[in-house]
Amino acid sequence: MWETGKTSQIAKEMRRYNLAVLGISETHWTQAGQRRLNTGEMLLYCGHEEENAPHTQGVAL
Repeated sequence: MWETGKTSQIAKEMRRYNLAVLGISETHWTQAGQRRLNTGEMLLYCGHEEENAPHTQGVAL
C-alpha cells in the first residue's frame, strides 16, 4: 500500500463492496497516524516507529 495510488484503489473497492471498515496488513508504511482521503474515508495506520526505517511492515484500518 506504500506505492502511490494504492489508497485510492482501496477506497474505490470499499465503496464497490459497501464496506464501512477494512483491515489491511503489510501496508509497508512507517510511523503511526491517520489520514483523511480525498474521497472522505479515514485511514488509521501503524508501521515502523522510525520514519527512515525500511518499508517492510505495517497495518491499517
